[in-house]
Amino acid sequence: MPALRCSATKCVYNKEQLCSRDGIQVDGANARTVDETCCSSFQERTGETNAMESGSGKTNVQVGCKACECSFNNNQSCEAGSISIGGANACHCQETCCGTFQCR
Repeated sequence: MPALRCSATKCVYNKEQLCSRDGIQVDGANARTVDETCCSSFQERTGETNAMESGSGKTNVQVGCKACECSFNNNQSCEAGSISIGGANACHCQETCCGTFQCR
């Protein structure tokens, strides 16, 4: 499992730049650049989603990956040693990205 750092601080799962989910999904089936990827597990923190904020951030999480052209993708699973999810001001998953994406 990759070590994950996340700058999407408006995400309900973000705990001090770690993720409280057991796993995330990176989308971008046709991605050729970082900006064409996103964390589809992102959910904006709102009054309605505050109940989901329980749990603590995990250093390592499972990362499913639909970015077929990423060099770290192996059978839709990320094999990078560590990844970074970007999106400091994100309010929607499309405003996030996988900063570790590398096109084959």
